[in-house]
Amino acid sequence: MKRRKTLILLTIYCVSSVLTGCGRSTLPLEYVSANSIVSTDRMNNFADGFAYDLAVTDSDVEGTSGAEVEESSAAGIFDINGKRVLYAKDVHERLAPASLTKIMTALVAIKYGNTEDVITCSENVTNISSDATRIGLKAGDQLTMNQALHALLINSANDVAIAIAEHVGGDVESFVELMNKEAIAIGATNSHFVNPHGLSDNDHYTTAYDLYLMMNEAVKYELFNEIIHMTDYETVYNDAQGNEKTMSFKNTNLFLRGDYSAPSNVTVIGGKTGTTSAAGNCLILIVKDTSGNPYIAVILRASTRAVVNEEMADILREIR
Repeated sequence: MKRRKTLILLTIYCVSSVLTGCGRSTLPLEYVSANSIVSTDRMNNFADGFAYDLAVTDSDVEGTSGAEVEESSAAGIFDINGKRVLYAKDVHERLAPASLTKIMTALVAIKYGNTEDVITCSENVTNISSDATRIGLKAGDQLTMNQALHALLINSANDVAIAIAEHVGGDVESFVELMNKEAIAIGATNSHFVNPHGLSDNDHYTTAYDLYLMMNEAVKYELFNEIIHMTDYETVYNDAQGNEKTMSFKNTNLFLRGDYSAPSNVTVIGGKTGTTSAAGNCLILIVKDTSGNPYIAVILRASTRAVVNEEMADILREIR
């Protein structure tokens, strides 16, 4: 089905219009089963629906500024504090995410890993196609998790994604299991990952809405916010013989670098880019309005790099 609505999320959120209505439930706690995905407040004896603090939509939202994206693109902009969907087009369509995958990779690494750990790379870091973005890690190279997360999110290094996955999960497959587990836990039920970097695979997909959920969770971590806000990064790590190696790179986010401008009432805090032949050009941003209220905007499957940035500037005009 081209667009599979997030029925699980919405069903949990609403639970039953007959019994509770959407939003907060005033049911006694005995109605909350062990399988319910709710949080409880024992003092006030109520349960919150899973999506009570999320922006939710099961259909397209036209918006008020006349924003449009290409027919092939999926896009959405979500008001975090106001829990509103300002614009939505095909946000539940399963698509290849390219390197936007690395948002979930970073989220899992920060949650389950230790940023001061030293990662020792295996031979697997070299098993990346020559045309894929990488920093050139080799077996025996050592860098900290903190350095690796910077390379993952700023440079979008695919070899670093493998190194992180093996260190945190023991092997890539186990780490990917954690990625899928965490996706389900935050309600991203239209997503499935088979690798930590986003290189194309038919069984590796997500949606614009699920990426909103992932970014919404990731920005709860201070380190994630710090990294995605950086325009460039330079550090030194060691090779297998203990020799120092320098890695230096600039952020691929052209809004953050100043090559593209957001509307005057919008400040870009950070984000992530992604591009493959299967995914097209993808971009997700976290931005703030003049009052400091945060929003998440995402576009998938734009035809060119220029188009994805132009479309992003267009949908950001939905912020008033």
